[in-house]
Amino acid sequence: MPVTVHTVQAGSPAARLGLGPGSVLLAADGNPLNDALDYQYYTTPATFTLDCEVDGARRTLTVQKEEYEPFGCDFATYLGDAQHSCQNHCLFCFIDQLPGGLRPSLYFKDDDERLSFLYGNYITLTNLSEAEVERIIRLHISPIFVSVHTTDPALRVRMLANKRAGEVLDYLQRFAAAGIELNCQLVLCRGINDGDSLRKTLDDLLALRPRVGSIAAVPAGITAHRQGLYHLEAYDAASAAATLDILEGYSRRCRAECGRSIVYPSDEWYLTAQRPVPPAEFYDDYAQLEDGVGMWRRYHDDFYRALAAHRGPVWPHKADTVTGTLAAPLITAAAGAVARRWPWAKITVHAIQNDFFGGNVSVAGLVTGQDIIKQCRGKLQSRTLLVPEVMLRDEGDKFLDDVTLPDLERALGCRAFAIPVTGEGSCEAFLKGYR
Repeated sequence: MPVTVHTVQAGSPAARLGLGPGSVLLAADGNPLNDALDYQYYTTPATFTLDCEVDGARRTLTVQKEEYEPFGCDFATYLGDAQHSCQNHCLFCFIDQLPGGLRPSLYFKDDDERLSFLYGNYITLTNLSEAEVERIIRLHISPIFVSVHTTDPALRVRMLANKRAGEVLDYLQRFAAAGIELNCQLVLCRGINDGDSLRKTLDDLLALRPRVGSIAAVPAGITAHRQGLYHLEAYDAASAAATLDILEGYSRRCRAECGRSIVYPSDEWYLTAQRPVPPAEFYDDYAQLEDGVGMWRRYHDDFYRALAAHRGPVWPHKADTVTGTLAAPLITAAAGAVARRWPWAKITVHAIQNDFFGGNVSVAGLVTGQDIIKQCRGKLQSRTLLVPEVMLRDEGDKFLDDVTLPDLERALGCRAFAIPVTGEGSCEAFLKGYR
């Protein structure tokens, strides 16, 4: 359906043509404008015709502007319409494992190919209509991020609880044939899609090289709120090591054949299996950093590089910081490195056990404010608390449980500051101390 203009940027081509709030954009050069993705693509040329409705009257306008100059229209939502919601009922779905009482937006499951292209969100392909598949190919929307999990059609139907889950795997070959780059994700469930099933999945996906640019493998997150859901077993050291053996074997093969790892185990596998995290070269261009692949290595290297390069004064100060149990050894070692060089700069690290979610949830991004308050009350060594910004929503104001930084300050009797999660940014925060 056409898109309705919410605002028009002053001085833009759209403003010069008399478009304003309420104008309806129908088609550009005869191509229907159904959402913001169509809009961005078809309004790129320097010249095009625009079919629209202005003040209720149908008009056809000739647009002339600089190529790639923004046309100037904004919409009520960043997609121009509503997000596509997920139609699957994955047996490992993290949202199904959330406790009640959180803000409503946290319970929304998206499965939207536009978000995959624009923001790197993963899609399962089950939501795609034939028209949307053809649009991806026609517009050459690339790269896209696909939650594959398994290439066994019957197993995928079982894991996603969607009868289309197996048949839509054919889209992978269609996209690859059209030159669309695919970054794939495998959420592995112990005893279900690992082992020989994992080997088959990797063989099938690697057969689509070079269009499959990366394959990230992550263990399923399991909370304590799975009442009524499929029983899943968390990976332990032995089962994580066995899975890691498979993944690293394929990574070595890919590096030998094409000079890139392509298959990237997430950091949890190494930490759970108690194995060293690979060097930076293993991760190539960190294609799946947002999926927890290589975050440990990048933080480590950037932190120590910034520490070695620091030349300014470091004044005496103390501060506390919090992190999840998974990253706690890394952050504790980093704080220790600061203290060894400047003994008067003391950063105390608090590893927060995730009681709110429970299960095997241990990443910093899912730490809640109430767990910080409960576990840090009376234990802070300073009046300054450094909170990794990944624990807060994008606006930087609330944890997942709606606790705010001012709430922390009142409960703990300290000043609380959000700090970057990059190694370089964290190093700077540790050194300046927020006096």
